[in-house]
Amino acid sequence: MQLSFIIPCYNSEKSISGVVYDIYKAFDRKEYEYEIILVNDGSKDNTKSVIWELAKDNNNITTVDLAKNCGQDSAVLAGLGICSGEYIIVLDDDGQNPPIEAHKLISALDSGYDIVWGKYHEKKHSFLRRFESKVNDIMAQIILNKPKGIYLCGYFAIKKYVKDEITKYDGPYPYIRGLLLRTTTNFTNVYIEHKVREIGESTYNFRRLFMLWVNGFTSFSVKPLRLSTILGFFSSILGFASLIIVIIKTLIIGKDVAGWASLVSIILFMGGIQLLMLGVVGEYIGRIFISLNKSPQYVIRDIYRPQ
Repeated sequence: MQLSFIIPCYNSEKSISGVVYDIYKAFDRKEYEYEIILVNDGSKDNTKSVIWELAKDNNNITTVDLAKNCGQDSAVLAGLGICSGEYIIVLDDDGQNPPIEAHKLISALDSGYDIVWGKYHEKKHSFLRRFESKVNDIMAQIILNKPKGIYLCGYFAIKKYVKDEITKYDGPYPYIRGLLLRTTTNFTNVYIEHKVREIGESTYNFRRLFMLWVNGFTSFSVKPLRLSTILGFFSSILGFASLIIVIIKTLIIGKDVAGWASLVSIILFMGGIQLLMLGVVGEYIGRIFISLNKSPQYVIRDIYRPQ
């Protein structure tokens, strides 16, 4: 069976060779026919040269060089767009996803599942990454209707038809988890090991994580817009109830209603809610505008395939 390993690479000149070597150790090429696709996502270090040297020395490695940094999900889609395997395994470039654990993912695909996400016995990520995973899990559950017991991991395996379906998406803001969840409900988790990061530091920062959340919120659901409608409805009820109380106290009871500080606080609170909801609406409109302009998910500068 043909396998495809897709690894998005960003500033991983020191770790990516080890990941590739671990794949070779974990998978006997006499038993498995497989390709490795390394996607350089606009790295600022020497990653491009490192992966090109790997491809020159190994005839089953293909390198993809993106013209600029487009984000991990876009880099994964770039790899999915050129891979040819019946089973596709996506893993990180930092060495924390042991390739030997892919055997468990493949076994679950063999048993009939279409998507298999890894689920760590113990996460060895930084606090920021663990926080991001927790927020993503809650967001996917609320916004994308993810089953509560399923953990969406960056280490996953899919069948070819799933790959063919999600690569049809041509919007400028891809969100792999959302694309997978909307393709099929035939998925599962398998427990895998997670290694401590031995080389370098995580390239994830709050800005990257925030943009990932925004993609998840706005690319595959209109629930944030519905939330703004609900908030507006209850705010109107609250305002109307407050007005009735003021009228009763003033005209019927004859008691003056004082308290400019509380009034200002309410105005500021309601104004903040309105601006927040306008921002959500503006985000949707802006993304529609950019989509209509056909902004690309990624731009491939060059592909090196073994001869």
